[in-house]
Amino acid sequence: MSGRLVLVRHGQSRGNVDRRLDTRPPGAELTELGREQARQFARALPLPPAMVAHSIATRAVQTAQEIGAQVSLTTRVFEGLHEVQVGSLENRSDEAAHDEFNATYRRWHSGELDVALPGGETGHQVLDRYVPVLDGLRRRYLDDEAWNGDIVVVSHGAAIRLVSALLAGVDSAFAIDHHLANTESVVLTPVTEGRWSCVQWGALTPPFGPEPSVTTIPDARGADRSADPMG
Repeated sequence: MSGRLVLVRHGQSRGNVDRRLDTRPPGAELTELGREQARQFARALPLPPAMVAHSIATRAVQTAQEIGAQVSLTTRVFEGLHEVQVGSLENRSDEAAHDEFNATYRRWHSGELDVALPGGETGHQVLDRYVPVLDGLRRRYLDDEAWNGDIVVVSHGAAIRLVSALLAGVDSAFAIDHHLANTESVVLTPVTEGRWSCVQWGALTPPFGPEPSVTTIPDARGADRSADPMG
């Protein structure tokens, strides 16, 4: 037997409510809605997972604890699974900061992984700390024929989308345009020769095309803007 990686974005945080680029751990706590989202996620799982892992950020810790309580599992923390570090854009909520983050993030998805956010990470640096954690979980657990069950990994939207698109060969335009709402997940299943297949992205299943479905909200001028740049 084996299992899958279920990379789930944390529940709603106070930083999300403020639309802040809250990336530096430990970061903001969950709202009460965020805690309920985590409980609902756990109750909706088709089968109890075999492990609940999470990043070092407070919002991921709290989401994992709520999930773990529902499925009677102790959670496990792993270094390297935190959100893309935005450097000098940290805690900003203005549209200019969101636009600068999104412009760099799009360049990463187009292959320009050596471009850095101002005072923050490059795409390569995100992948270099994140991917080895997933590889380790695969080698130690999912590749073991005696292992039985999924591993839920509570992490962060922008990092999940970047890593999943790379590992599973998901269309870059799709990954950019299809944000993850709080407690939505990307599900990766191991396939031959160390490769991964993406079998679910939010509410969608393959094939994953580039049609946009970004969640938007009207701003004061009536124009649409991204509701959550980190999702």
